[in-house]
Amino acid sequence: MKCSHIMALLATALTAAAGHAADVERRQSSPTAVIASSASLPAGSKIYFLSGSTASPINPADTESADAFGDTKTQTLSILTKMKAQLASLGLAMGDVVKLTVFLVGDPKLGGKMDRDGMTAAYKMFFGTPDQPNLPTRSTIQVAALGRPQTLVEIEAIAAKAP
Repeated sequence: MKCSHIMALLATALTAAAGHAADVERRQSSPTAVIASSASLPAGSKIYFLSGSTASPINPADTESADAFGDTKTQTLSILTKMKAQLASLGLAMGDVVKLTVFLVGDPKLGGKMDRDGMTAAYKMFFGTPDQPNLPTRSTIQVAALGRPQTLVEIEAIAAKAP
């Protein structure tokens, strides 16, 4: 192999490594964790703050019945689907989310306890998948109420794009 080829390969490898070093860095507390324990952004990253969002009604004509928005899993799926579209409109993807804050109302059908398992089941459809392996940091908090009595979930997000 010619020296010029070796130098070109070395330069390509160094450029790739330098580009990778400027990525968002995420750390997990264990290999099986479903959330990142930390995320750090390189200098010059652009940060996007997404306001809290709630679910759309399952049937747009019904916004008042007890089941108008579905259970916690259904509402989480609705919110994350809307979030994915909102991110796409900004030129971003779910893999750019670095932080989620999830507010859960206690589900009357579960004795007033929040349905963390239902929320996590929908969450796992968007994060930590083979197609989208990035995990955001996440806080999940039980709250007394969110707007409508049928609202069980609200999610806000922070996304970032490294330079």
